[in-house]
Amino acid sequence: MQIAELSTRYPPGLGGVERHVREVSVRLAARGHRVDAFTSDLYREYPWQPLGADVPREQLVDGVSVHRLHAWSLPGELHYPFLRKLDARLAAAAPDVAHAHTYGTNHAAAAARYARNSGRPFVLSVHYHPIWSIEGGWLRHRIRGFYDRRLAAPIVGAARRVVVQTHEEERLLRVPGFPVPKVEIVPPGYTPLPDPPPGERPFARSIGVDGPFLLFVGRLASNKGLLGLLEAFRPLAGHDPSATLVIVGEDGGMRPALAAKVAALGLGRRVRFTGFVADERLLASAFREARLFVLPSEYEAFGLVILEALAQGTPAVASRVGGIPEFLEDGKAGRLVPPNDPAALAGTLAALWDDEPARLRFGAYGRDQVVPRYSWDRVVDELERIFHDVADGR
Repeated sequence: MQIAELSTRYPPGLGGVERHVREVSVRLAARGHRVDAFTSDLYREYPWQPLGADVPREQLVDGVSVHRLHAWSLPGELHYPFLRKLDARLAAAAPDVAHAHTYGTNHAAAAARYARNSGRPFVLSVHYHPIWSIEGGWLRHRIRGFYDRRLAAPIVGAARRVVVQTHEEERLLRVPGFPVPKVEIVPPGYTPLPDPPPGERPFARSIGVDGPFLLFVGRLASNKGLLGLLEAFRPLAGHDPSATLVIVGEDGGMRPALAAKVAALGLGRRVRFTGFVADERLLASAFREARLFVLPSEYEAFGLVILEALAQGTPAVASRVGGIPEFLEDGKAGRLVPPNDPAALAGTLAALWDDEPARLRFGAYGRDQVVPRYSWDRVVDELERIFHDVADGR
């Protein structure tokens, strides 16, 4: 079967959806399918940064033909990436199935047009975020509301199948009220990190941290709950003078506000910002060495980074939002807390910080019982079934 995978970026472009698309594409190609990945020439969108000239715009990578089309966008808060000549390139490739990732994107609209013009099926993996969880000010939210009310219905309606990762994602997708085609729930897979480097606490040594630390990994973005995390960490820092909060991830616009908050709370060197950790062995060590992993987001469609922590035997404390409660059961592999509630987060962190038996129990359950449920081969099994069904008109 010939399959087109469409996404805003593709690795080395940054993003969880982008990693998802690569994992699916490579495995589909390994099973004998012809896979074309149509994507942009962007490394990231915020701030707008194209890939370097050293990354080929047309290349065969791990059996996948990757086409990085030039991206352009409307200015300011009207930001909306377009992929130049995508419609023509998609028509020329003539895939049996067009599989677009992410609701509300230009390439999802292009896949819908391809389906209407060719009579071939389009599958949409929505990776859905509700209006209140998206970045940007009131204008961005107004624009998204207009899209939901006026533009989404014909695009989503053109899909032969809609794929979501959780029951909560399906519920949120139905809130705007437009008709939704048949929905398939396909949770994502987990990509194991390599083994950590040898030696005693290599990650902590690399950043100059001697004592125990609380770990956050993710983009420094407004929807990650990081200002509240700093407030929640302050009483823990007072309780345990050896505790450090380590924040790993690229700046998504929040670093200045976070630095100001650290200063206002008097936390100083008790909070460390490492930036993006490119060495995956060192990142695996960070997860393994951390006393606790924390993800205090306002919304997460799934929260794959929690699986990365659990795989290293480290328990997680996360917001009870989005798809997180569907795999992180409170009191089994970690604890769930209300979003935007620093006091509740502080209390939960303090209770687990000094409770080593609970941490060991949670960590073992997450590593041995939760993580093995999420494999990319299972994801691709489901997608192959869906693609064959829609191609055969079922």
